[in-house]
Order: sequence, then C-alpha cells, then structure tokens
Amino acid sequence: MDLRQLEYFVAVAEERNFTRAAERVHISQSGVSAQIRRLELELGAELFDRTGRTATLTVAGKAALGPARAALAAAEAVGQAVGQVTGLIRGRLTVGMVTGCTIAPLFDALAAFHEAHPGVDISLLEDTSDRLLEQVRAGVVDLALVGTATTAPDGLDRLTIISERLVAAVPHGHPLAERRQVTLRDLADHPIVCMPAGTGLRTVFDRACAAQGLQPAIALQASAADAIADLAARGLGVAVLSDSMAAGHRDRLTARTIDDVEAPALLALVWRGSDNASVREFLVHGRRAFGKPDTA
Repeated sequence: MDLRQLEYFVAVAEERNFTRAAERVHISQSGVSAQIRRLELELGAELFDRTGRTATLTVAGKAALGPARAALAAAEAVGQAVGQVTGLIRGRLTVGMVTGCTIAPLFDALAAFHEAHPGVDISLLEDTSDRLLEQVRAGVVDLALVGTATTAPDGLDRLTIISERLVAAVPHGHPLAERRQVTLRDLADHPIVCMPAGTGLRTVFDRACAAQGLQPAIALQASAADAIADLAARGLGVAVLSDSMAAGHRDRLTARTIDDVEAPALLALVWRGSDNASVREFLVHGRRAFGKPDTA
C-alpha cells in the first residue's frame, strides 16, 4: 500500500466515477483502476461496487475512506512541517476557477507561486461557483476564484477581487439603449441572455427578480461573458452582465446599469482557514497580482 493508491482511492470515492478521478489525479483511467485493484488485493476486500453507473463505496470502502484521508493529510503535514523549517513548501495545491472566467491576474499568481515553490504540484479546475464553494468547504479544492452574491460565504474566508453592479447590454439602437435608466420590469418585455444558475451573477439577478415577483424569460445561457455579449450583439436577447464584463464590448453594445438591482455581483478568492501553508503562500502572490493589500 502506498500513498498514491490511497490518493486514487479517495479521488474515486469523492468523484464517484473512475474517469473523473483519473482526470483529477492526471493519469489514465486504466492506471487508476489498476492501482485500486492492487489496493483491494492487498486489503483483501473490494472497495467499490462497480455494477452501476457510478462507483459506489462498499462497506469496506466506507470503512477505509476516513483513514485514507487521514493518511494523506498526515503525509502532507509532514512535508509542510519540514518545508516550514527549511523554507520550502511541498505538496499539492488545488485551485478552482469559475467556468468561463478568464482572469489574467489569477494566472499571474499561479505562475509566481510556481516559480517560488516548484515543489508544489498545482491543479487547476473549472466548475460553477456554487459547486466550487462546496468543494472548498469539503476540502476537495484548496481555494477558488468564484462569483458570489454575498460578501461572506458561509464558513469561508474571502478576498474580494471585483464588486460591480449588474448592467443590461443591448445593441446600439435597441429601445433600452435610448433610456437613461433601466429597471427589472423594463427587462421583462425582452428575452434575456445570461449566465447559468449556480453562478454569482445569476444568483444576484434571480434574487432581485424574485424580490419583485418577476419571472424573466431566460432565452439563452452561456458561461463566458464574451459569449453572452456576442449573442446579445446578434439581437438574440438582452445581456445581463457586470459592468466590467460589458465594458469590452462597447463598440457593439450599449450598457445600462439596472437601477433597481443594488446588490453587486462579486468575484472573490475563497478558502477555508489558513492552516495550509501552500494556501497562505498563494494568497501572498494572489494579493500582489490582484493589487490587494496584505491586510485585505
């Protein structure tokens, strides 16, 4: 039994799928399956029920999961303890990023962190904001860049990167482009193009509509702001974006602040506590890359 086998076992248990687990640990599915089989042979018991579409833990698997996680955590703690003494940090850092959100300072922070701490294996994954928040809470992801509708996600620390009002973006000459102010009720007469449920911006929009008893017609959804703007520019609906998202498309779209949506859409780095030395060090580079003071 070795730590890699335990890592693969935990990955399959958490992903409930051998293919997704293989993607997570960056080896082939056959490699994960072979190592799990070897672990099962050594333990003398099957850890997964493979008869269904998902990999379900057996009774033996459930019993093994807690100790396996503890063993991996202990191994990481050993590396961090030695690293803190020698000035080096080793281990793994898993960073989440909301789907479709290409933020250059995040990549700058990753590059600077990698240069300073080459002994840390970095994983970067994309998902919706609500799923990333849950994964950070569960310890599957160490920290994540997410869109959120609240300045203080439950149980997590955060560093706010962007806080902006929502805007309605329409082609030049659209009826809404002629107005100085736009409200949610003004949008009710038009199809909406916006981000999918589970994103911070969509949550702000949905909550504001619900507060007024409005049910907007969501015509199209896309995870990337550029795609939403492109669809709106083609006349397929009114784009709901944040101010900076719409700013890069002023040649094609007119953006109007949605006057009665006062809650901002937030983009933030979130993490759970500061016990992880890799997270602490990444935040140093993250604050620098995003132009945030160390006291943020």
